[in-house]
Amino acid sequence: MLPLLARLLLLTCLVSPLYSVEKVRNRGFRKDAEYEKNVVLPSTQCTGNDADKPNCTRPSDDAATDPYLNNRYGSCLQGPAGNPGREGNPGSNGIPGTPGIPGRDGPKGEKGECVSEIFAEPWRPNYKQCAWNALNYGIDLGKIADCTFTKLRSDSALRVVFSGSLRLKCKTACCQRWYFTFNGAECSGPLTIESIIYLDQGSPELNSTINIHRTSTVEGLCEGLQAGLVDVAIWVGTCADYPRGDASTGWNSVSRVIIEELPK
Repeated sequence: MLPLLARLLLLTCLVSPLYSVEKVRNRGFRKDAEYEKNVVLPSTQCTGNDADKPNCTRPSDDAATDPYLNNRYGSCLQGPAGNPGREGNPGSNGIPGTPGIPGRDGPKGEKGECVSEIFAEPWRPNYKQCAWNALNYGIDLGKIADCTFTKLRSDSALRVVFSGSLRLKCKTACCQRWYFTFNGAECSGPLTIESIIYLDQGSPELNSTINIHRTSTVEGLCEGLQAGLVDVAIWVGTCADYPRGDASTGWNSVSRVIIEELPK
């Protein structure tokens, strides 16, 4: 009997301290859960500029100095500042700026000089043609035909052309000359306007009196004539130091004189 009671007392003495320790431990766990509901732990507390964020709460002074929290979580100290970082890459070019406002008007310039310009009058064609059908003019000396022309400018030149049939025949050497005159005088600017036909002495075997008519031209430019009416005439005459022959002009064909005023 005694040994059984002794065993029960011994078991009670062993179990009772363990029960008390477990009860105190459960009380501490409940206290921790209730404390964490009301106090923000240091790991979730906000400091500095973060205190203004909506999810941050600042603990009270009692919670910050609570020895229980200090024993459970300890205290966090700020470490030393780190090394400065490297410089970043240059940024891309910005967008072009808006145009500036227009500048102010500059000072008024000095009055310029009036330069008169002389515009040359445009050149107008001025020409005339006189024509004759079958003149058949057989004189050896003298005026054959004439044509009156109105010259518009004094600083121009006259181009004259005679086109018609010419003939010369003779038994011995002879020469005839066809030339232009202007108001009765030959051209002197620069030289006379003329054309000649020369025949040598005929051969006894050939008929030296052969009669050949050929269309020929007398042409040239005459300068230095004043503006106004100009009497242009075609003449026939002798050559210097040669006897005259038997001349003929405008046989059985059209003869013409063409006059044209040209700018110099």
